[in-house]
Amino acid sequence: MTDLLEALMILCFGFSWPISIRKSWISRTAKGKSLFFEFFIWIGYIFGIIRKFLLISAGKGDGWLFYLAFFFYFLNLIEISIDMGLYFRNVKLDKAKEA
Repeated sequence: MTDLLEALMILCFGFSWPISIRKSWISRTAKGKSLFFEFFIWIGYIFGIIRKFLLISAGKGDGWLFYLAFFFYFLNLIEISIDMGLYFRNVKLDKAKEA
């Protein structure tokens, strides 16, 4: 049951990142974004992935829900990395607009 809840939590977070990526892409501005905030979420995903690796190495990683949550940690990490990359692009665009 705990693996199901974890997978659902990560899945919900995973649905929000494409929305954020789209907004970053279309708005073409970094205003209203916090790289500091996104960095700490990114670190949280890293810790979640490390936890999963530790459970696997201890022989406690079993079941498809366990691996589904593991997959979503990686997917979310990729999505937030894209959003963070767009932040840097948008900072450049903001500076160009100001100049």
